[in-house]
Order: sequence, then C-alpha cells, then structure tokens
Amino acid sequence: MYNNKLSNKGINVHDPVFNTFKNAKPRNKIPQYQLEVRSQRICLDYEKNALLQQIFGMELIPLTESLHRRKEALAAGVYFATFSYGGYLGVLFSIYLCFTRFWWLSLIYICSIYLDRKTCENGGRPSNWIQKLSWWQHLRNYFPVRTVLMPGFELHPNKNFLFCCFPHGVIPCGPISSLVTPGNTLQKRYPELILKLAGMELFFYLPFTKEIGLGLGGISCSAKSLTYVLNKPEGGYGVILYPGGAAEAICARPGQHRIVLKERKGFVKIALKTGASLVPVFTFGEVELFDQIQNPLICRCQLLWKKLFRYTLALPLGSGFFQTSFGLIPRRKPLFTVVGQPIDVARVENPTQEEIDELHQKFIKQLVNLFDTYKYDYLVDPEAKILELE
Repeated sequence: MYNNKLSNKGINVHDPVFNTFKNAKPRNKIPQYQLEVRSQRICLDYEKNALLQQIFGMELIPLTESLHRRKEALAAGVYFATFSYGGYLGVLFSIYLCFTRFWWLSLIYICSIYLDRKTCENGGRPSNWIQKLSWWQHLRNYFPVRTVLMPGFELHPNKNFLFCCFPHGVIPCGPISSLVTPGNTLQKRYPELILKLAGMELFFYLPFTKEIGLGLGGISCSAKSLTYVLNKPEGGYGVILYPGGAAEAICARPGQHRIVLKERKGFVKIALKTGASLVPVFTFGEVELFDQIQNPLICRCQLLWKKLFRYTLALPLGSGFFQTSFGLIPRRKPLFTVVGQPIDVARVENPTQEEIDELHQKFIKQLVNLFDTYKYDYLVDPEAKILELE
C-alpha cells in the first residue's frame, strides 16, 4: 500500500537508488557518555585557561580549537613574517651562503636579481602558481575578509583604474586579501580585470620576498611603473596603491582612523596624465589588527629608518599561536573592504597645479563620504569615530 501511494506520486519504487535509501540504516548517534566526556574536557580547558590568565595575565587559545582555524592562524603569521622581515632574513641567509661551499648559489641569485631589476617597473611577472596557493584562502578566512561594492558600482572595460586604499595599517591585509588574491568578489564580477599591487621598489630587490611579490602581481610604486601600467591603451588594468605608505603605518593604532593624504598628490597627478579613474577604497578593521609599542626612542628610530630607506620597521603587538595577548600574528578581527564609486578622470598631458588640487579635493570628499556612510555598519560607536586627515 505504501508503494502504491509512492507510485501515484510518480516515484519509481523499483529504482535501485530508491531501494538503497529505503533500506539504509540510520547513522549511529554518539553515545551520551561520550558527549559528557567531551563537554567535561572543553570545560576543563577553559578552566585551565582562566587560571593561567590570572597567573600570567595572558588570554590563551583553547586547545580544543579546530585544526582549520590553526591553519588560518599559521597562514596569517607566515604572511606577516614574510612581508615584514622575510627580505632581511633572505639577505642574511645569502650572506651566510657566501661563506660556505654553496657560495656560487648565492652569487647566481644575486646576479639574477640584478638582471631582473627592471621587471617591477615594466608590469611585473605574475605567477599563477603563487596566486593559486591555498595560503591566500586561509588568510582570507582567518579574519575573515569581506569585499563590499557600493550600490551602482561599475567598471568600464576599456578604462584603467587606480585603486587608492586606506588605511595602510601596520601591514596591509584587507585589500591584498580581498582584491589581489584569486577568488575575490571583484575578480568574480570582472574576470577580465588585471590587477597589479604597487609596493616600494626596495621590496623587489630583497631575496625571497621579491619572488613572492612579483608572483602575486606586484609592481614598483614609482611614477614610472604606475604610468607604464595605467597607460595601457586597451584598458582593463587596475593598480592597487597605498598613498599613505610608511608614514601611515607608523601612526596606525586601534580605534584611531588616521590617514596621510593632505599633501599626497602624486597619485592624482599620475591619474590625470594617464586618464585612469580614481577608485577610493577603505578597509574597516585594518587598524585593529595590531597595536604598536609606544616609546619615544623607538618612534625616533622608526622615523630615522624610514628617512634612510623609505620603509618602516614594524614593532607590533598582535596575537600569538597559542594565546591572544601578544605576538606577531594579526589579531582575528573581521575586515570589510569597501570599494567606492570610480571617479572619471579626463586625460591631461601636462596638468596644472589647480587641476591637481581640484581632483585631489574631489577624491578626499568622496573618501570621507564613503567612511561616514559605512562606519554605521562596521564600527562600534560610529558617532564618535571620525576620519582624521594628515
């Protein structure tokens, strides 16, 4: 009778697939005593963490945390170490090799860096292998990162774009995770868009990080390099730039939205010369990833280092692999990268200072409006938060 009812509904009761599901045995439930043991272990872990936190003043990560979250934390830590200190460690390792029987390897690599020195100014050398590493997916999921396109957002396929990202943070995480790496929202919507990540030129002369940077689609942030990409006549290119640079990294503090923009007009001049559209980008949560050691002597040393090498040595206070009180891993905070409406720019071969100032003020106005609009969605106590321009 049961089979007749099913047949009336158009179900073939003689189908082997139906019989497989019909005769399938229900999954065994976890015994109650096992659930109780697991609950007791979790409670015990939290009690141990609370006791150690009282003794050492540290907030520990529970030992029961899943493996994939551990992988995400490892990916975030390796990311920070690679792009902050990896180049300098590569230099020291190359010097060490010079005093071993493998000195010839170091010599060959140094020669290759010299012969390859112009690549970062001529569009870079992206690598599909590096861009498709699962490392980037773990990094995106760690925070996690979300890309938000403003309503009505549209990119013309025959134009080039200069994505101006704020704030820089101690080390940029938001736009690199949400715009550069494959599988992000922007690339899914515009698969033909070719994005380049602009970084300081010194970065592309350091061993190891040079290969990672070029493979990720990196180019130098010099005027020559930016002009080379944004002058592509066929269009469809975009450059991700941090106009605030190292000066903005030094003043990055949790809860403070301070950007260096008032006197930064070079990117505006390049946009006018190339006719590339300016796209304001702001990442909410970027400044929450790290705190910094506040010491006058350390600040003076950082400023001196920045003046000599145009780069700042970060001394951050983030999270650790087994605790969240201190360490070199970015804190697990959600990041929201909001991409604003493109500002169309008419091409001017020799822009005047008045034209540069006018476009600069237009960009500032649109960026501030973007911040004031979306701070109510992504910030705590938004009424008290303002965007400070230096």
